[in-house]
Amino acid sequence: MREEQLSSAAEVMRRTIRMERRLQASPDRVSRAWTDAEELARWLPLRVEGTLAEGARTVLVLGGRQTWWEVVEERAGELFVFRCPWLEGDRVVTTVRISIRRSGYGTALSLEDGPFAVDQPDGLDAWAAALARWSEALVMLRAYVDFSVDVRERW
Repeated sequence: MREEQLSSAAEVMRRTIRMERRLQASPDRVSRAWTDAEELARWLPLRVEGTLAEGARTVLVLGGRQTWWEVVEERAGELFVFRCPWLEGDRVVTTVRISIRRSGYGTALSLEDGPFAVDQPDGLDAWAAALARWSEALVMLRAYVDFSVDVRERW
């Protein structure tokens, strides 16, 4: 294979999750739901240990397990970027980008997570787990910011 074909084949084996949602809540409220530890703990993890400041590594307690987020960048009301592990032992670490913009009277939210090397067993498993968890997380976010309802499962 030529070099361009090899490069193209490698790109095909990497996947990025992209999800978009329209929310009734203001961009400021949606942004705070991601970037303020107390707000985040009202809809996603049961507890946040640490700060969500740029450069910080924070522990999130989710039911019977813990994970971490390492905040890479934050622009209030616009952007929140963090790295997080998938699978036990931090075998796959990806970068999550939450983009927030005003849309009419509400908010357009875009979530991107990746890359996932789907040609590797760990990468494929992590991609599948992330698809399911982010879908559920965005439902919980909408319930919280638009309706002030906590729909998390209680373990």
